[in-house]
Amino acid sequence: MASLLTLVATALSLLIVDLVVPGVNLATFPAALIAAAAIGGVNAFVKPVISTLSLPLNFLSLGAFSFVVNGLCFWLASVLVPGFQVYGFLGFILGPVILSAVNTFLNSYFVEKYPQQFNAQEPLTK
Repeated sequence: MASLLTLVATALSLLIVDLVVPGVNLATFPAALIAAAAIGGVNAFVKPVISTLSLPLNFLSLGAFSFVVNGLCFWLASVLVPGFQVYGFLGFILGPVILSAVNTFLNSYFVEKYPQQFNAQEPLTK
């Protein structure tokens, strides 16, 4: 249940990013759900590789290159999902920043509203 709520929170966050950030377009809510899953997959599997390879650049830029890595992962997810488009500098850099801020707010709301879904389950045997 926690994963489903996180997916919905990310999809809702993407819809807000679509409204606020020029350069990010979502066609429908199902496209937002698929994009949320794609962003999660890219962040889980591709982002660690890109972050490791770009570590020298990130070190030289005092961490500012991480915005480029986040934008690249955000854009890559848009390439994988029909109905989700990211273009332009604002969509590439500002899109993931706004997504992260809104997603943090919505996830904290869901954790506060439904704490029993996010707590670790008790073992079945005692």
